[in-house]
Amino acid sequence: MEQQRNLLFILLLCAGMFLFWDWNADKVNAQKMAEHVASLEAQDINADSAVGNVIKLCTDNLELSVNLKGGDIIDAKLLKLKQEQDKPDPFHLLMTTPQYKYQAQSGLAGRDGIDIQQRPEFKSDASEYRLKDGENSVTAVLKYEKDNVTYIKKYTVERDSYVVNVSYDIENKSDKELNLCMYNQLKQTADDSYLQNTSGFAMVASAYRGTAYSSDDSRYEKKQLDDIIEDQPYNVKTKEGWVAMIQHYFVSAWINGDNDSGNVIYSNHADNNTTAIIGIRTDNVSIAPNSQKNLNAKLWVGPKNQDAMEKVAKNLDLTVDYGWLWFLSIPLFKILNFIQSIIGNWGFSIIVLTIVVRSCMFPLTKAQYTSMAKMRLLQPKLMEIRDRYKDDRQKVGQETMKLYKTEKVNPLGGCLPLLIQMPIFIALYWTLMESTELRQSSFMLWITDLSVKDPYFVLPILYGITMFLLQKMSPTPIQDPMQRKIFMAMPFVFTFMFCTFPAGLTLYWLVSNCFTILQQFIIYRSLEKRGLK
Repeated sequence: MEQQRNLLFILLLCAGMFLFWDWNADKVNAQKMAEHVASLEAQDINADSAVGNVIKLCTDNLELSVNLKGGDIIDAKLLKLKQEQDKPDPFHLLMTTPQYKYQAQSGLAGRDGIDIQQRPEFKSDASEYRLKDGENSVTAVLKYEKDNVTYIKKYTVERDSYVVNVSYDIENKSDKELNLCMYNQLKQTADDSYLQNTSGFAMVASAYRGTAYSSDDSRYEKKQLDDIIEDQPYNVKTKEGWVAMIQHYFVSAWINGDNDSGNVIYSNHADNNTTAIIGIRTDNVSIAPNSQKNLNAKLWVGPKNQDAMEKVAKNLDLTVDYGWLWFLSIPLFKILNFIQSIIGNWGFSIIVLTIVVRSCMFPLTKAQYTSMAKMRLLQPKLMEIRDRYKDDRQKVGQETMKLYKTEKVNPLGGCLPLLIQMPIFIALYWTLMESTELRQSSFMLWITDLSVKDPYFVLPILYGITMFLLQKMSPTPIQDPMQRKIFMAMPFVFTFMFCTFPAGLTLYWLVSNCFTILQQFIIYRSLEKRGLK
């Protein structure tokens, strides 16, 4: 039993190391991404002039740049979110430079589509459309005429929203029937060498950067950008659905509009296989002579706000990628979000969530230590059985199981509760890692951003101290010298690891350790009263 428990602690150490490598990769990636974006913006290159005439669409949340050649969104800044906490620059999500492209494109394809051979040159009455005081929305209007057909493309954004409504009003004044479809796609340079971690470790669950889609048959499917280029293209028929490109904390997604036809989700590549494309298009629709037709879609371009995304499209909130433990992480986030709505501070909300989770697991913790105490009391009898039947291993096993049954002791009683708790701990890790609400959220005193490390390492050091105290309270002393050394090194190893973990996650583990110390004190007092010291 002692070896099993020690093995679990070693496995926990390994799991912690993997989480450390995983977080360190995300931290390095985020830092390199910020540096890369800054370097691109610092160059004396006018990206707008490289793609054609550009108009601006500005609201309280978004600043969008729309290229009149094709009417694509080639640049999107999130005005309420900073690129870096201590700098005024807004977060830059979509962008177009000679080295890097991340665009939201839309157009008309099919037999009579205007985007087949070359992109249309739209005209606009203004170079800037800005949301004014007292207005709830702003609309940018683009116009194109060809062969007695008028195409009016509109971008409408409401106040305090990350949803861009895109529509085509098509007036067919010709004498022939038109057959076309509306496509909406996301296009991004796949080369992310500047994002790659240079440590050489294989990440088991790093923050995802790539594509995703949802259809009638699949709630959520994802694929890396490189795989979009290399694999067979998508051709998924669906009535409802969306396509997205995802990165840590942020997402852009096209959602099918209220159109009569069905849709097809597709993928492609461009720019000599360097750019990945994922899109959704309507089935072909017919527009009779002297008639009109409206085609529309929605574009989400913003943070992974689960509540807001859930209202925009079914399953869009799944872009908050919790991994295979999503069924635990989602309710944990809802609890955390509910607590924060009452307290108003994400740091204190994490503390309350930790206490709630540890309290719910108290029966498991109590069962774990009770079983360990009983096993400790049986050690003399177990040693006697081994000495008596040392030449008959089968007899040792039979007598041991008979003793367990007589004494009503489960030999795995100390392991199973720990194994049950580990998925909860990992799910909490991803809950805190994927919650964009923690990004640049202040806790107290020197901790002004719960999504980055403690700048003075106070929380990691306190965590290491509490972990050392928990070891001293361990009811099962370790006999093997090598295991004892590993066990004693764990507080130092974990302290070092947590020096680079986000403060919110470190805060959770620190409070968890403190609460566990209190729990163990209560459990031990109870066991002593029952004669199980």
